[in-house]
Amino acid sequence: MPIYEYESVSDGDRIELLRPMSKADDPVEDPKGLGRKFKRVQSTFAAKGAASTGLGVSVGAGSGGGGGGCCPCGKGPGACSRG
Repeated sequence: MPIYEYESVSDGDRIELLRPMSKADDPVEDPKGLGRKFKRVQSTFAAKGAASTGLGVSVGAGSGGGGGGCCPCGKGPGACSRG
């Protein structure tokens, strides 16, 4: 189930709820019991991934191989029997 983020219309307080997609836009009960109304907002998050070299090649986590280059073995183009 996805986590949705909701914001109080009156004071901007944000909460997160784990609920099915089919109920994403259903009314939200105020967890503090103050009768506030909440609207669903676009959630943002940060993820750490592989760094880009700007040449269409990723380096770092998940790059699939040795010391860089275009082949998983880490050698440059044409330097390996794979390609």
